[in-house]
Amino acid sequence: MRLTSEIVSGDMSGGPSTSQTILVSSLQRLLSLLPPDAPSEAYRSAVMEDNVLGKDTTSGREWAFRQLRRFYALDPHSLLFRALRDLWSDDTSGQRLIALLCAMARDPVLRASSSVILTAEPGQVVTPSDFEVAIESAFPGAYKESTRGTTAKKVASSWNQSGHLDAKKPTQKIRVVVDPTPASVAYALLLGYLQDARGQALFETLWARILDQPKSRLVELAATASQRGMLELRTAGGVVEIGFRELLRPLEGELL
Repeated sequence: MRLTSEIVSGDMSGGPSTSQTILVSSLQRLLSLLPPDAPSEAYRSAVMEDNVLGKDTTSGREWAFRQLRRFYALDPHSLLFRALRDLWSDDTSGQRLIALLCAMARDPVLRASSSVILTAEPGQVVTPSDFEVAIESAFPGAYKESTRGTTAKKVASSWNQSGHLDAKKPTQKIRVVVDPTPASVAYALLLGYLQDARGQALFETLWARILDQPKSRLVELAATASQRGMLELRTAGGVVEIGFRELLRPLEGELL
């Protein structure tokens, strides 16, 4: 199998977060109505023709579908989306973290904003201006002030949807610690694997750190994921080996 990650470069400006939040509830609604092996056309039909997201206008449906596709691909020929669907139904409490991880992989702005989350202490107030600083630091001069401001508000909402922030007021969000599931850990480890991390290093990537748990806890959750067939975990003499036989099976039409 040709191993390609689809993870966009983190040093390129642009991405869906400049236009929209990660739309977790819309993704949950859409995926709850379609089988895991649904073709890409079925997702568009569900949004545009069946209006499963309840949009009032055709343009509203088109916008929602376009943004969901930018964040998540909505295509079984996408490795990241197929893995998301493989893990999606294991535990609904882990869905928002899986969605976040996929969106981060496909959106450099959202990924850059993670620096705010990783440095904020539990209970600390996080504001849109904090995200503005992170965006400007990652992409100096790429966005005019008004665009940077609206984008910062969108990523703040996205981190609220993922569970990393708790909205006390519309403009005041508090950093909270998320509680990952085995499936969300499996997805985070997969992203690290696709970026050539191996063994113990898989628990030290950005994807793993955004799950807010010490390495020992992540290893425990990875062991549970292994028992459930999401990945293969082997430990011996302090050496950790992790594989993804099922999640990285050949895509349809791809030769071994």
